[in-house]
Amino acid sequence: MTGAGLLRLHDVAVSFGDVEAVGVVNGVGYEVHAGEVVAVVGESGSGKTVTAMSLLGLLPPTAKVSGRAELAGRDLYAMTPAELRAVRGGDVGMVFQEPMSALNPVFTVGDQLVEAIRTHRELTAAAARERAVELLGLVGLPSPRERFRSYPHELSGGQLQRVVIAMAVANEPKLLIADEPTTALDVTVQAEILELLRDLRSRLGTAILLITHDMGVVADLADRVVVMHDGLVVEQGPAASIFSAPAEDYTRQLLGSVVSLSGTANTGLERALSADIEVGPGHVAAAEHPATASVSDVPADAPLLRVTDLAVTYRGRFRAIAVRAAEGVNLHVDAGEVLGLVGESGSGKSTVARAVTGLLAPTAGSVHIGDADITRVRGRAAKALRRRIGVVFQDPLSSLNPRTTVGESVATPLRLHKAVRSSEVDGRVAELLSAVQLSPSLANRYPHELSGGQRQRACIARALSLRPDLLVADEPTSALDVTIQARVLDLLRDLRREFGFACLFISHDLAVIEQLADRVAVMHRGHVVEQGPTKEVLTAPAHPYTQRLLSAAPVADPEAQRRRREAWRQLR
Repeated sequence: MTGAGLLRLHDVAVSFGDVEAVGVVNGVGYEVHAGEVVAVVGESGSGKTVTAMSLLGLLPPTAKVSGRAELAGRDLYAMTPAELRAVRGGDVGMVFQEPMSALNPVFTVGDQLVEAIRTHRELTAAAARERAVELLGLVGLPSPRERFRSYPHELSGGQLQRVVIAMAVANEPKLLIADEPTTALDVTVQAEILELLRDLRSRLGTAILLITHDMGVVADLADRVVVMHDGLVVEQGPAASIFSAPAEDYTRQLLGSVVSLSGTANTGLERALSADIEVGPGHVAAAEHPATASVSDVPADAPLLRVTDLAVTYRGRFRAIAVRAAEGVNLHVDAGEVLGLVGESGSGKSTVARAVTGLLAPTAGSVHIGDADITRVRGRAAKALRRRIGVVFQDPLSSLNPRTTVGESVATPLRLHKAVRSSEVDGRVAELLSAVQLSPSLANRYPHELSGGQRQRACIARALSLRPDLLVADEPTSALDVTIQARVLDLLRDLRREFGFACLFISHDLAVIEQLADRVAVMHRGHVVEQGPTKEVLTAPAHPYTQRLLSAAPVADPEAQRRRREAWRQLR
């Protein structure tokens, strides 16, 4: 405990519905002390976000809230709307999960910061603008005066999250509620955001209520942990105790589901920092010029997928400078093999995936599936070639038609390619749903009626409907809870054995890649800077960028994470 009790929750309950109320939070109680970081963890639907939203009156009108939530002795639930408005953005700041949806797209970030400041402070417009620029500098945005005039769409995801944090701390709140502040961010950007929150806590003395399902983030930042499941607090205590000796079965299950880098990979990072690494056979690193990464390790037998000297340029509009999203990319995937493609957002991973699937025409180079170049075939030959490729996208909700049942979405490739008789489609859909461990009865449901994990399983069933030779999976687990993520990874392993497909697995999470991939290729600024067997790349990272990625990946162990944080600071 680092200070006096600031926030105290007593027997908090939340239910929804006018006729038959459905309880989602029941008897929740925990405390947050001044200057302390308390992490509330649990799967989606556990009630952690609903509880936090209830504190600021952000739940819909159908919500019924009972209990007490005392902020510095004042019950938030007993406040009038005017009193609560003064608390929001004043005594309590809020960082939402999706920064783009938290900002108004038609106003500059500076204008929105000024509004947040003047709502709670009597400052002139000029003074508020200076304060806004100061805040943008405080959260580490480069050239804050120029960024002040930027619109949200002109900033990256990490920069947007920094703006949202600046807005949340604009009036130096006593408590900062951070709801999944790093979920959609790359590991390197995530590490920077966590360092920022740690720095703000030290400088401003702000208490932080951190809501997350990422146990690595918890190990990095939290002083105490509250574990929620099905609307109940099942366990709470110091972070070190929760990680080393969890008392409840659910906590042990949650920690057991975490996909973290192995101890071998962590040792490899330490060796890479302290000595020159001897690169093993088949392990290619481009240290001088990234474009020199070669495919000298391509086997004699022709691989299933071969990407040669691939380049993709996005032409700028209205005389804007063209962007080289990929340049000189050389990759291969053998039959039945999983190649992990890793890197930050903007590194070119998804661009390569779109070129491989034929959704994007490359500027130069070739993409061969077997003997056929997908960039050159047309007509029926192109359709036959695409049949050999299945695709799983990052967001299952946006990749499924909301007006079409799940069964019809899975059946669409079968109908388009006339893979089975019309009378056999329903039976084949039932087989596919069973293969991904979904009940065939879910075929008549719509996407919004399924959970996130169920939707992603349905997308995998659709991708495998034509029994493709190659599966392209673009960040298929990044937005899932740790338990669901572990199940999806197990499912992909099982399906790979059953269907025998090769896979180009794209991710920024090296722990996931370590679990699934046979080989790994690392992309940075459009180039492949390192590639080779997964074990060798992760235990003997030869390129500085790979070392930075490894050091930024959090692990669910507070003591190990402390050492990794120091390593990351050395490599920044």
